[in-house]
Amino acid sequence: MATLKTALCLQTTFKKIHILQTGCVGWSRITARQASTSSEVSTALRPFYFAVHPDLFGQHPKERAVNEAALQQLSSYIETVLQSRTPIPTELRFYLRGDRSSQTTLPLKEVRLKLKSRDLRQVVTSVLSSCSLPTSAADKIKNLEKPKADNPFEREYPFERDYTKNRNASADFQFREEIRQERATFTLTSWLQRNKDDAKVRQEAAAPVREEALRRSQALAKSLQLKEVKWDCGWSNAHFIGCLQSLHTLTSDHPDLFEALKGRRLVFGNETGVSLDGLVMINSAEPRHNWLELVKQIPKADAALKRIPSLEGAVSGLLKEIKVVRRKFQQKVLVSNYEGQLRRLATNLNDYKGFRNYPAEWPSTLEQYRLVVETAAGPLMLSPTGQFIVPSSCPASLLINFLSSHLEKAQKVLEKYQSDKALEKILSKQVTVHLGLGALRKDDAVTPERMIKCCERLLDAIPKIGENLKGSELRVTHYYSVLADGEVCIPWDWTI
Repeated sequence: MATLKTALCLQTTFKKIHILQTGCVGWSRITARQASTSSEVSTALRPFYFAVHPDLFGQHPKERAVNEAALQQLSSYIETVLQSRTPIPTELRFYLRGDRSSQTTLPLKEVRLKLKSRDLRQVVTSVLSSCSLPTSAADKIKNLEKPKADNPFEREYPFERDYTKNRNASADFQFREEIRQERATFTLTSWLQRNKDDAKVRQEAAAPVREEALRRSQALAKSLQLKEVKWDCGWSNAHFIGCLQSLHTLTSDHPDLFEALKGRRLVFGNETGVSLDGLVMINSAEPRHNWLELVKQIPKADAALKRIPSLEGAVSGLLKEIKVVRRKFQQKVLVSNYEGQLRRLATNLNDYKGFRNYPAEWPSTLEQYRLVVETAAGPLMLSPTGQFIVPSSCPASLLINFLSSHLEKAQKVLEKYQSDKALEKILSKQVTVHLGLGALRKDDAVTPERMIKCCERLLDAIPKIGENLKGSELRVTHYYSVLADGEVCIPWDWTI
C-alpha cells in the first residue's frame, strides 16, 4: 500500500511539471481524449472482469491472490498505453472457473498471456480471446494517436518514460529494501533509550485526563444505574470525556428513554446497536440523535437476542451438534445482523439435508469442533484459532466438502491454540511483574504463538532492558511507536 501511495504521489508530481512546461490547454485536450478511450476499454473488458474477479475465488486464496495481482498489472499496463508511453512487456497469469457441470467441484483453469503491444484494441482483444470471450466490443475502441514531437502541447518528455520504467521494474524492490534497511537499524534497546523519556512525559501528561475520564464514567454509570461504561475506541481520553458529557446532556433532556439502560453495560466504540453479548454500543462519531434512536430500539434488540440461542442450536443440530461460537479477535457483532445470517445458513443446510446425507467418513458427532457464522461476503476458511469461518451465503454442498477436508487439521489447530493461549497468559503475567509494567496488551493480529516468542525473549533480555520499561504501558504489535497517552508499542519480532 505504501508503495502504491508513493507511486501515485510521484505520478501526480510529474503531471504537474508537465502542465507547467507544456501549457494547460494541451494537457486538457489529452486528458479528455484519454478519458473517452478509457471508458471504451472498461466497457469492453467488463466480461473479463466478471470472469476473473477475486471475489469469485473466496475458497481458493492462492488463486484469488494471483488474480488480484494480474488485474493490477493489467490496469498499470493499460494506464501506461493511455498516457502514450511505451509499456514494458508484461506476462499475465490468472485463473478461470472450469466446467460448471459438476456439482461438487469446480476445477480452475490457468491462463497465461503476454502483452507487449501499444495498440489498445489489440491488447483488449488478446485479453478477451485468452478467456474465450467475445471480442466484438474491442472493435469500438479508438486507439490514441501518438503525440507529435513538434507540438509543444503534446510533447512526450524522456523523464516520463524513464519514470515509468523505474516504477514498473524496480520501485517496489527499492521501497522494500529501504524498509528492510531502516528496520535493521531499530533495536529494542536503542529505541527505548531514545524514546523512554518521551513516553514517560506523555504518560504523566495524560494521567489527569485519564483520571477525569474514569471519574466521569463512574458518575454516569451510577446516575443511570449501569454496570459499566467502557471506552473501546481509538480516540484519546479527551474525546471520551466529550462523549460522556454529551450523553449526560441527553439523559437530562430525555430521562424516561434512558430507563432502558438500567443494569446494562455501555460501550463507546465504532458501532451503534446491541451486541450479541448484550452490550449497548454507541458509535462515538455518530450524531447524538442516532444515540436516541438506539435507546428506543433496545427492547426490539432484546427480543432478537432471546431468539439467537435457538437459531444457533438449529445450525448446530443440522451439522451434527457442532458448536456455533463467536469469532475470536473480531469487532462486536450486532444482534440484528447476526439473526439474519443464522437464518440464511440454517435454510441452506436444511435444504441440503432434505435431499442428501452427510459423508460416511464423518464422526458420529462434531461437538468438539467450532463454527462461526459471518456475513454473506465473509470468507470460508479455517482460522488460526481452529474455528471454521463460514459466510451465511455459503452453499451447503460447498460447506460440507470444506468441513470434510479440514476436520483433522481443525482439531490439531484448536488443540495447539488452546495450549498456546494458556502458556501466553502465564508468560504475559511474568513479563508484567519482572519488567514492572503498568499494563501489557497486544494487537489482535499478534497470535498467541508470536506473543509467546515475544514474552520469552523479553524475559531473557531483562538484564539489557533494565529499568527502561518500568511503569510503562506496553503494547505488542508490528511497529515501534509512542502513542499520545504514553503507551509504548513494540513489534513482536523485535531485535535486541
